[in-house]
Amino acid sequence: MNKVFKILGYFILIIGALSMLLPFVYMLCLSFMTDKQIFTQTVSFLPDPISFENYKYVVKNANIFRYFINSMFVAIATTIGQVIISALAGYGFSRFEFKYKELLFVLIIISMMIPPQVNIVPLFYIMKEFHFIDTYYALIIPGLFGGFGVFMMRQWFNSMPKDMEASAKIDGCSSFEVFYKIALPLSVPALITLAIFTFITTWNSFMWPLIVTNSDALNTLPLALAKFKGSFREITDWGALTAFSAVCSLPVIIVFLLGRKYFINDILSGGIKE
Repeated sequence: MNKVFKILGYFILIIGALSMLLPFVYMLCLSFMTDKQIFTQTVSFLPDPISFENYKYVVKNANIFRYFINSMFVAIATTIGQVIISALAGYGFSRFEFKYKELLFVLIIISMMIPPQVNIVPLFYIMKEFHFIDTYYALIIPGLFGGFGVFMMRQWFNSMPKDMEASAKIDGCSSFEVFYKIALPLSVPALITLAIFTFITTWNSFMWPLIVTNSDALNTLPLALAKFKGSFREITDWGALTAFSAVCSLPVIIVFLLGRKYFINDILSGGIKE
């Protein structure tokens, strides 16, 4: 009976994986098809022959390199900043005692329960007061602070044994030296997982860049994709649209594949236990 349930479970997982993977694969195939191939009555996943005209059209007419650089810069800067801040804050909550520690941590947990849309208006006014509207600062700074990152790093540091840290302090290391020489190297799996989450979330962000940017030069890829779709007045160019979508999707897939070893093996194992 257990074997039957195991097979059934694998079958459900495979069906679920295919249902999410097939639309992306079909989108990728469409991006290499001409309009004649796309609108033929015969449904085909494989383009024959393969055409790069859609990608040439996107490069020529959509200024996609500028948008790609914007997205990459904002995503990398936000990821690095949030990982550093979350690691420092998480270690502080895990290892140090200070006034109102528990209250502050509860407030951080509460901030995770607030829908992001609720914060848009106050964040916009804060950015406006600092004259950050339509700058990279507005795209990056709000993403540097996240309750999830602090919570995750605190839980990771709580699971780490304190013996090595105590030995380092006996040898004369300061608290900060203990942090970056011992705690930080041991927390690489958690840091990479947080970096993956942050990068993907920032890369896919649409609403916030739409609100705080006015100039086309600061558009990120998701925002540029929406404007590109809206540029078709009568007939949608599905080949060019799928090519643009493929360019938007591939970086986050690559980032996840590069970090999947730490994300799957180490994080799910629960880290280091005393």
